[in-house]
Amino acid sequence: QAHLVESGGGLVQAGGSLRLACAASGRTFSRYAMGWFRQSPGKEREFVAATTWGLTITDYADPVKGRFTISRDNAKNALYLQMNGLKPEDTAVYYCAARSINVVSNIPTDFNSWGQGTQVTVSS
Repeated sequence: QAHLVESGGGLVQAGGSLRLACAASGRTFSRYAMGWFRQSPGKEREFVAATTWGLTITDYADPVKGRFTISRDNAKNALYLQMNGLKPEDTAVYYCAARSINVVSNIPTDFNSWGQGTQVTVSS
């Protein structure tokens, strides 16, 4: 399994931007699909975005399309999530996740490595 550590969360006003980063170690990072999920209190973990190792395929949840962009730097073993136009409903703990195959998925149980999460709070 990969060891994943997220960073970049924080408090931002509505309409603002944040860039989340995920540092990966423990296995060959570049050969697997990775994604971002989020979870709010009392809600199930939900899909945000995912990408294959070469960014040839990306997928986004409908609520974030056009506002969030997923990217990765395989040379640095890093995954990113650029979040623009943030809304109060984007408030959640954001998790980085990795699969064991290079196929995009929006299902949390398809991912077998997870970070500890980073809090994003958007004030109105």
